[in-house]
Order: sequence, then C-alpha cells, then structure tokens
Amino acid sequence: MIKTTNIKVTPAQTSKLSQVDWEKLPFGRVFSDHMLVMEYTDGEWQEAEIKEFGDLPMHPAESAIHYGQSIFEGLKANKTAEGDILLFRPEMNARRFAESSKRMCMPVIPEEMFVECVRKLVEIDSNWINSEPGFSLYIRPFMYAIDPYVGIRPSDSYRFVIFTCPVGAYYSEPVNVKIEEFYTRAAAGGVGRAKVAGNYGSSMFPAKIGQELGFHQLLWTDAKTHTFIEESGTMNIMLMIDGVLITPSEESDTILRGITKRSVIELAESWGIPVEERKVSIAELITAIKDGSLTEVFGAGTAATIAPIAKIGYRDEILEMPPVEGREFSNRVVETMNNIKSGKEPDVFGWTLKV
Repeated sequence: MIKTTNIKVTPAQTSKLSQVDWEKLPFGRVFSDHMLVMEYTDGEWQEAEIKEFGDLPMHPAESAIHYGQSIFEGLKANKTAEGDILLFRPEMNARRFAESSKRMCMPVIPEEMFVECVRKLVEIDSNWINSEPGFSLYIRPFMYAIDPYVGIRPSDSYRFVIFTCPVGAYYSEPVNVKIEEFYTRAAAGGVGRAKVAGNYGSSMFPAKIGQELGFHQLLWTDAKTHTFIEESGTMNIMLMIDGVLITPSEESDTILRGITKRSVIELAESWGIPVEERKVSIAELITAIKDGSLTEVFGAGTAATIAPIAKIGYRDEILEMPPVEGREFSNRVVETMNNIKSGKEPDVFGWTLKV
C-alpha cells in the first residue's frame, strides 16, 4: 500500500473555492484545487504527486489519442454534519478499474494503492465538500496510454490521474428514456463490461438522436437481437414488478457492473424483498407497464444515484410510468443511501470509508 508520506504534495498557491456559486453549480464543470498524477514507466508505478489542478502535457503521437487505451471511474465523497468525510465503496471502484485495465492491456493499480490515492486527494480538498443536502464531491480517476508512438500495440507507459468536482444532482427531474433497437452500445466479446472511454464516445450519436426527440437517455438493448434490455447511458436499469426487484444480469460481458446497482440489491435483500438478476425482454417490460404490474422503474449509477424514470419511448409509443411520489421502494432506497453517505444512520453494510 502507498503510505500517505509516499504521495508527494505540492499545494496550490491560491484556492478557487471562493469563486463557486453553490446556487448555480453545473455538474462536472467546476473543479477543485488539486489533482493527483502518477505515471507508469519502466514496468512499475512511480511516485504519486498531488499538485495544483491544471493542464496535462500531450505528445501529438500519444497512444491513447490514436488507439483508444483510456479508462475511467467515478465515485463520490460526502461530508457529515459533524464534519467527517465519507467515501462510498471505493474498493469496488478499485476492483472495477483493475478489471478495465486488464481488458485494455493496461497496468493494474493495486486496490490499496488506488484507494489511498483517492483518500489522500479528497483529504486535501475536503473543504470543497458542501455538507448541505444534495451536494457531494464527485471523484474522477482515469488512466490513459502516453507512449509517443504511432503503432498498434499496447503502450509501455501510462498516466493515472484523479481530479474532483463539487456537484449537486445529476438529473434535476425524472428521466425520459427511449428503447434503442438499431444502434448498439456493446456486443458480446467486446468491452461493454469495462469502463472504457470509447464506449461513451460511440454512444453519443444515437443518444443525440434520442435527445432531439425529447429523451434524456437511451435504454440499450442486446446487440444480437435487440429484444433484451441491458442498461442506460449513465446508469443500470432496475424494475419493480409484482413486488420483485428485477434487473438485467451482469453475467453478460456487455453490461457494466454497477456499484450503486449492487448497493440497491443488497438493500433490497436486507429488507426481505425478492431480487432477480436475469434477462429482461422488451416484451416483458411493455406488458408489465400496460397491465400495471410494473410499479417502479429507475436508473442506478454513481452520478445519477437513483434516477426515477418517468416515460419510456418504444417505437411510436410513449409509455407513462407510475408517479414518483408513490414509488415506495426507490424512495426508501434514496433516503437510506443518502443517510448512510451523510452519516445520518449507521452504516451496517460497511460501505463507507472515513477519510
């Protein structure tokens, strides 16, 4: 494990915190004072440094730009009323980052090293965490290839960076999604399970078409038949049908293993609510909406946390979901998770790490 003393710290000369307008805080556009940078060269990770947030050097032949070796993660920190800083399940982000690294032929960062890098950076910029309800510090670790080489092979050198953003809600209102039956997010044997930058780049065009039709996100379907739902653009999909929590199985390598989704499942199981992780067809979803057996549908993700879905577009139909106010399960999940993250109720699951 990297000890705190092994991370070099060069404090920013001045803080930008006083310039933040907390009443008008756009998601992902305001950045904290510092970032962590660590490079992989000569077959090993070098010393990490926390320094002032700013531009990074780039060679025109940098491998990531030409061949797409780039992965990332997202997690959050919250501040309790007592002033303690809590990270939410950072070890799971570390494991998923390692899985993405392996899939993309990139060096793995040991779990303890990853978590300590996150912890130390958040500790230094802890003043950027607003303890008021609805606010958190979004944390973005990422890694990319930096070899100055125009040739198709895995890079020999990499740069690992973490920066943070003070944020409010990702979605300010319930979300409208469109079932996508033509374009594909991920195919079996591809990189859908990895958090690869290219997955998001390739989804932008079909997402743009959906947004022009009035939808916030797409609901992706399987690449082979387009008959089974998989996930949305920024979150996993979860349904409550006849009192059972149902979500597409992660056995497929086309679905990202969601940390918020896993937390929702663990909560449901602790409350005695049956859970099914399995294939979910479009036909099953549409039937459940129309016969009233579907009582809740929502997205689960780090940025969005729990995002209630208000409307689902399917071909020429716009299907209205039950009112958000009456969604007993997901509303309880939101309250419980927020309380655990902010220290308002005991963390019986061991999800949080005190910074």
